[in-house]
Amino acid sequence: MQLIKPASAATLTLAGMLALSACNAQDSGANIAVVNGVPIPQARLDYVMKAQVQQGQKDDEDTRKQIKEALITREILAQEAVKKGLDKDPHLQTQVEMARQEFLIRAYFDDFVKTNGVTEEEMHAEYDRVKAQQTGDGERKEYRARHILIKNEKPAKAALAQINQAKGKNFAQVAKTKSEDPGSKADGGLLDWSDGSNFVKEFSEAMVKLDKGQYTKQLVKTQYGYHVIKLEDVREMQFPPFEQVKERIEQQLLTQKRDKTIEALRTTAKVE
Repeated sequence: MQLIKPASAATLTLAGMLALSACNAQDSGANIAVVNGVPIPQARLDYVMKAQVQQGQKDDEDTRKQIKEALITREILAQEAVKKGLDKDPHLQTQVEMARQEFLIRAYFDDFVKTNGVTEEEMHAEYDRVKAQQTGDGERKEYRARHILIKNEKPAKAALAQINQAKGKNFAQVAKTKSEDPGSKADGGLLDWSDGSNFVKEFSEAMVKLDKGQYTKQLVKTQYGYHVIKLEDVREMQFPPFEQVKERIEQQLLTQKRDKTIEALRTTAKVE
């Protein structure tokens, strides 16, 4: 809510007026001004001041004075709009009603979060469920492999023969000089840890059959060309710690609860 600007007219927008309508029903207590017999409650100024503070504005006398003047100007303009009958315009009435609904829905979900908060137990249970699902109850593995990719079979066979001659000790060097994979060539064909699901089927199937330190003695043909694959290491599939994904889990569970509530409300609502 940008109420305070040098060009105050820029702040007197329909959206700003609609935002203030959210607190009109709750206006009570002392008034900061009375415009043509219409009071502007202190609660309205406090509402705007709170929004300004959330945006980094200082809560001081000067700021409150600017807000007061902006609210007075708003009231004057709003009264003039009513005098002209603009409040009867169907388009404006639709916008006002939509804004009213928006604030009511926002209030409903703010209350929903307070009364349907996700517990630590629920978050841990969801974490354990997803972890078990994605790691296969700890059975799934991750592999760190190197590979050499050459599009044509003849030079690929020559590279494999060169590796066989050195019993695989020169694998990284051959990858740097012979591989045609630009993403891994500079690192000696080294690939990121993977469970194999992001590789093409032929590559994954050959990789997971290797023991640590072994390489494929036959070329592995894929849609990209011919590969020689070496398995550098194997480990249990890694999963992020609970604290790292806690907020994401909480939001997902809240979303699930919200969606179930919406569906239940739609089911019981009488829609003709």
